[in-house]
Amino acid sequence: MNIPSHIFTIFGASGDLTRRKILPAFYHLFAGGMIGPDCIIVGAGRKKMTDEEFRELTLEALLEAGLDGGEGAAKWCTGCVFYQCLGEGSPEDYGRLGERLDELENAHNIPGNRIFYLALPPDAFPSVIGNIGEAGLSGSAGWSRLVIEKPFGRDLESAMKLNDHVHRWFDEDSIYRIDHYLGKETVQNLLVFRFANAMFESVWNRDRIDHIQITVAESLGVERRAGYYDAAGAVRDMIQNHIAQLLTLITMEVPAAFEAGSIMQEKIKILRSIMPIRPENIVLGQYDAGKIDGKEVPGFLEEDGISAGSATPTFAAVRLYIDTWRWKGTPIYIRTGKRMPAKTTQIVVVFERPPVCFFQTIEGCALRSNVLNITLQPDESFTLSFDVKKPGEPFTLEPHDFHFSYADAFGRLPDAYETLLLDIMTGDQTLFVHADEVEASWKLFEPAIDPDLPVARYAAGTWGPGKAAELLIRDGHSWSVRKGR
Repeated sequence: MNIPSHIFTIFGASGDLTRRKILPAFYHLFAGGMIGPDCIIVGAGRKKMTDEEFRELTLEALLEAGLDGGEGAAKWCTGCVFYQCLGEGSPEDYGRLGERLDELENAHNIPGNRIFYLALPPDAFPSVIGNIGEAGLSGSAGWSRLVIEKPFGRDLESAMKLNDHVHRWFDEDSIYRIDHYLGKETVQNLLVFRFANAMFESVWNRDRIDHIQITVAESLGVERRAGYYDAAGAVRDMIQNHIAQLLTLITMEVPAAFEAGSIMQEKIKILRSIMPIRPENIVLGQYDAGKIDGKEVPGFLEEDGISAGSATPTFAAVRLYIDTWRWKGTPIYIRTGKRMPAKTTQIVVVFERPPVCFFQTIEGCALRSNVLNITLQPDESFTLSFDVKKPGEPFTLEPHDFHFSYADAFGRLPDAYETLLLDIMTGDQTLFVHADEVEASWKLFEPAIDPDLPVARYAAGTWGPGKAAELLIRDGHSWSVRKGR
């Protein structure tokens, strides 16, 4: 793979995301030969550090990630990893950053190609983007790209304002709104699974699919993100971005080509085709104390850093309908929550049963729906259930599975950030989110962030409030989660 030489500047260089994900992903790419020594990393932040101190932080991050922090990593750090203090973030501080980038480009013969990665809290985005623009850092001799972590805005109005602000300094084709779920191999394979296998695409419609479920469950609480999460909640943290992206990929029409623009157009069409969400199709919840894996865990209001009496939802479930020829009348159920029994991300496609029940038992119809389960984490896999006759008498049908596991077939999968970082460096926007997608998604899910909506309670270690189950029960369905092997 031909990666152009460039400088990759990480704002928020000493933060949790940089340590846990970005730096280990960079070293994986370097150790695997995907990037070379002409990919220079510059950490930028308010904390005072020398180059050597930031290199020590980088080596610690590699060890924490279970990587080799030995001689090879130390050599990579010495040649490729640098740090620039931003102090209070004044124009002079950004001017000094620009001088440092110029020096490194001259020293390493880099033709002015620059990437700016904002690994920062969302409220810092506008000021940092403005400072980058005002200091002329994006006006170098080569190309410049801006990478922004989610969430992009807090609602439709703020997202539109942030888009306008970013577009003052960067063209849309230079902006990479990152959603790490899109970097997962299984997510990318949704397109291959649907559009490269005619046997599935031919039944991917309202005539053959009874309903679809998307579950993104976390067993952890707010951990070290209490301040952010208390201001965000489940809809802003997961549904408006991660789940919206999964929803579009599983329901979009066939794109004209496998390239960013065509895929983006089809995703936006889906978001704009979803019928307005009514309050009776929204269930919000907040976890109380309970047990997970036999251990007592505190309720949300007892977590450190959560404001007293907070009504922030830690769970959300929504029923949707897509008003298109393909999906008219097919319900789609989505849910996400913290302090649930397991950490898992699954898409469940439930097919229609045969119209006539040919196989009868004394209990009644023996037929079940075929179910396709796409597990994105922790065991990336595809499982299709089907009925077979159990040997002997009486006549009995028994469900069995076709199962494909990525780990069994391919071993270790690349971390999502490795995939996304490579795409940023090569200029491939296929797995990133366009400005129009962001605004369409916020417009769709704004009813679910209405502060007047009731927030029910649920015990930690359960699958959310009882009303979430009622969303499906009223349609004759129930939530489905497949246990890992």
